[in-house]
Amino acid sequence: MKTLILLRHAKSDWADPELTDHDRPLAARGREAAPRMGAWLKAHGPMPELVLCSTAIRARQTLALALEALGAVPETRFDRGLYLAGGAGVLARLRQAPDAAATLLLVGHNPDLEQLARRLATTGDKAALGRLAEKYPTAGLAVIELPVERWSDTGPGGRLFAFETPKTVGG
Repeated sequence: MKTLILLRHAKSDWADPELTDHDRPLAARGREAAPRMGAWLKAHGPMPELVLCSTAIRARQTLALALEALGAVPETRFDRGLYLAGGAGVLARLRQAPDAAATLLLVGHNPDLEQLARRLATTGDKAALGRLAEKYPTAGLAVIELPVERWSDTGPGGRLFAFETPKTVGG
């Protein structure tokens, strides 16, 4: 079995109109939310062995703050191909992950992560599935247990273990 943790980047800052979308940093709200999600993962979720992260500044900053709160330094790979790739594009990248990692944290964007989570998580906690069906907000975190031995076999049939947001973890 593999465990996939999908973390959407935290709230970004739109104040500088000169910045490209890829280069937007986190807003104050995002800098506060990202460590809360890392702390939740430390308390309730599995520890990631590998991280795949979009190269966008807001994704990198979200990851850094979440990992600091998590107290972990897993192997991390930054991948431009995770930036606005669509759910199918992110799934293609995920299927290339090394099988040695049983638990993988993927930090990316919407609508990509929402599409992927909905596609993969077909069973699980009913309340969490309901929240996931409504919205995948910034800093949203889904933990999906996949009944596969190899990442290349990832597809529908996963169990949603948890879907948390900054609001559900106390913010």
